[in-house]
Amino acid sequence: MACDLVFWFHSDISGKVHFLGRCNNADRTLYGDNVDERHFKLSKRGSKSFALRIINVTKEDRGIYSCVLKEKNLIEVWKPGTLLLPGETPPTPPPKPKPKPPSKPTCRCNTGDSKGGCGSMILWPLVGLLAGLALAVLCTLRYFSRLPRKCHHHFAKKRQTF
Repeated sequence: MACDLVFWFHSDISGKVHFLGRCNNADRTLYGDNVDERHFKLSKRGSKSFALRIINVTKEDRGIYSCVLKEKNLIEVWKPGTLLLPGETPPTPPPKPKPKPPSKPTCRCNTGDSKGGCGSMILWPLVGLLAGLALAVLCTLRYFSRLPRKCHHHFAKKRQTF
């Protein structure tokens, strides 16, 4: 998404929302009232992203941090917030399931033989292709054999008379 401005907000544990500041594509920042610019750093990262950095995080920084992106055509996109709980141990995520071992490729054909090959999956299309070519050759030969034969005299040499 190409946006022109990003607005950063902090919702503290009591539910009060604080405006931290805004940053634009030219990396110009405007901080909110009573926001310590040494503690919160707003910046543009790359060509399409913005960043909020908190320096020396304390327990008072607990809460949800979110942003609103504003495009040139004044469309606003509200992004979901991120919960920050400094000093607390996050819950342990559940264990990831073990990946299944790769299985052997199986043939989906019923050949009835113990080799388990898929020869019939290749054989029958080839038989169909050869039968189609044979039919085309036979039809071509039949067509040319039924042409009128009156054109043959043009190819015979004429006898010269003296």
